[in-house]
Amino acid sequence: MDKLKILVVDDESRMRKLVRDFLVKQDFDVLEAADGEEAVDMFLEVKDIALIVLDVMMPRMDGWEVCREIRKTSQVPIIMLTARGDERDELLGFDLGVDEYISKPFSPKILVARIEAILRRSGIAGNKDVIEAGGIIIDKSAHMVTVDDKSIELSYKEFELLTYFLENQGIALSREKILNSVWNYDYFGDARTVDTHVKKLRSKMGEKGDLIKTIWGLGYKFEVEG
Repeated sequence: MDKLKILVVDDESRMRKLVRDFLVKQDFDVLEAADGEEAVDMFLEVKDIALIVLDVMMPRMDGWEVCREIRKTSQVPIIMLTARGDERDELLGFDLGVDEYISKPFSPKILVARIEAILRRSGIAGNKDVIEAGGIIIDKSAHMVTVDDKSIELSYKEFELLTYFLENQGIALSREKILNSVWNYDYFGDARTVDTHVKKLRSKMGEKGDLIKTIWGLGYKFEVEG
């Protein structure tokens, strides 16, 4: 299968290199543009770009203008990067059809995780039947989990929960968000349900249970070091 192409648009070469290096490690094909006009030209020329990482503040044509131009012909997923923390910018971005909005400085790991999540949601990355991270392998079609090559038995909800963690690795997830995503929006139970399932899941995963980190006052994050 061909690598998915990601277009990274930023006038800072250091920032482009940082993002590119992380994306290449995850087996993406990365294209770069140093300003808005170059980005639009490249997008029109290269027909199979899967997602755009787009800086707001750029010479010649800023990120908003790039977004407007691209949205005239395409609904390609766009992640907007900005040094500003202004809510008005964020609202404008969503009005223009931006899929995700990340303020600088940001963790490249988080950016990559967001990119992968958006590609899965949009169906571009396909719904991979096999997910792997930190020695954990989930085969969704077979409903099987192995940890360090040993099969473990999980309940249906434990399986769904672990899958959700791996698909959103590196992202801090509130208990409410986990409830809504794994138990669905119509679940009115107590958020402690999440804690109970995480506790069981960790015990079944052995040492790898430590990859599910507790974020006090919020929820959990699945993170593989290195």
